[in-house]
Amino acid sequence: MLETPLLNLIDGSTTATDAHTQIAEQYREGAKIENSAKDFESLLLGNWLQQAEESFAKLPGSDDEENSGSVTAQFQGIAMQSLGTAITAAGGIGLAKMISGQLHTVAEGTAAAEAAMSLPHS
Repeated sequence: MLETPLLNLIDGSTTATDAHTQIAEQYREGAKIENSAKDFESLLLGNWLQQAEESFAKLPGSDDEENSGSVTAQFQGIAMQSLGTAITAAGGIGLAKMISGQLHTVAEGTAAAEAAMSLPHS
């Protein structure tokens, strides 16, 4: 990922300031990928937990009248999303790691392709 700015600096095709800017941008992009993957895992877990909670609330013997209010449903949805976020923050189920790994691979491939296209053709 950092090879292109450093190689350009070594071969003299860029300045140290430009290389530093490119490296900083790559780190920012990496952080965006990590955060997006974690946000996705949190939302997915929250959705799964909310669906599981709703299905367990409909078991025989449950009091449907007590949990039928829209405010109760909203608070339960918020609680399940918060729980999903907490689970992800504690390491999650590995989904964010898999997604970010794939996105990093795609980003590195794109950067390599762009670098290859910017080379002078002889």
